[in-house]
Amino acid sequence: MTQIAAVGRALPEHYYDQEQLLAALRSQWAPHLFNLARLEQIHRNVLVGGRHLALPMEEYPRLRSFKESNAAYIRCATELGASAVSDVLAKVDLPPTAIDHLFFVSVTGIATPSIDARLVNRLELRTDIKRTPIFGLGCVAGAAGIARAVDYLRAYPEQAAVVLSVELCSLTLQPEDFSVPNLIASGLFGDGAAAVLLLGEHHPAATRTDGPTVRATQSTFYRGTEGAMGWEITERGFKIVLSDEVPRLIGRMVRGDVERLLTAQGLKLADVASYVSHPGGPKILKAVEEALSLPPEALALSWKHLAAVGNMSSASVLMVLGDTIAERRPQPGAAGLLFAMGPGFCSELVLLEW
Repeated sequence: MTQIAAVGRALPEHYYDQEQLLAALRSQWAPHLFNLARLEQIHRNVLVGGRHLALPMEEYPRLRSFKESNAAYIRCATELGASAVSDVLAKVDLPPTAIDHLFFVSVTGIATPSIDARLVNRLELRTDIKRTPIFGLGCVAGAAGIARAVDYLRAYPEQAAVVLSVELCSLTLQPEDFSVPNLIASGLFGDGAAAVLLLGEHHPAATRTDGPTVRATQSTFYRGTEGAMGWEITERGFKIVLSDEVPRLIGRMVRGDVERLLTAQGLKLADVASYVSHPGGPKILKAVEEALSLPPEALALSWKHLAAVGNMSSASVLMVLGDTIAERRPQPGAAGLLFAMGPGFCSELVLLEW
């Protein structure tokens, strides 16, 4: 089976607590926002303590167009992506030339050549490296990237793949959009990068690492839900679409999806010892807990991540995976479940064996 060897990460140096961010937004929006108390209530309700930003806070008002915001995305995403890949390789003492396939996922900026291409020279990757840039999957892309890499490594079990996620959510915030979804985004989303190294079962380094193996994966698309989450593309860039229907969709769908995957592998919910959930927000995590009848501690690392750095879209579930490996590794042989949801509306499930 494919092995998850290590998880690397990179966070922008600019970190602000929620009070600092709220004060900056209050100052900027005071002339335009009728009910500032509503903004403050939303920031309190998302339970985020602080976030990393791609740029210093004072530089954001100078971004006057999508062109300027996206140029900042390309510059910062290349920097953070290189750091995250270097971090994961250092953890297993492998050189950049060991990577056979680089999967790059992001939904907060666009680039051609893509960010993964810009890393080939910077990191001195092989010129015959295979690259798969994936755009548009949103928060689900971290889990989906792992699943697609597993599919690849089944065909090439002697090879190594890296899934790199870079999300710079702060660069998508629309300063002239006072809708509730944008106000929620202003308090919830942060910036960061994560990289996961996966090894095929015949890779020579597989015996030197002790990460979980991937037992199975499952993708599910929910018909008729395309309007639940995503972007509206405007002349100013990405305007968030976020429906209050999302927690209810999770409540209706997730348990059946999880049980379907487990049943196919001869398992039940009671056999799952570890959960790695995308920390989409308090309502999302509570919906997952209720749908799967989980005790409070089951998603403790997801709650911890949300409080510390906010929702980093597709990078967050990969960081929670890294925290699980470092802090809450189950007993050898135990089953674990990694999962995330995103635009479509859809879900990706990854069954782990520790």
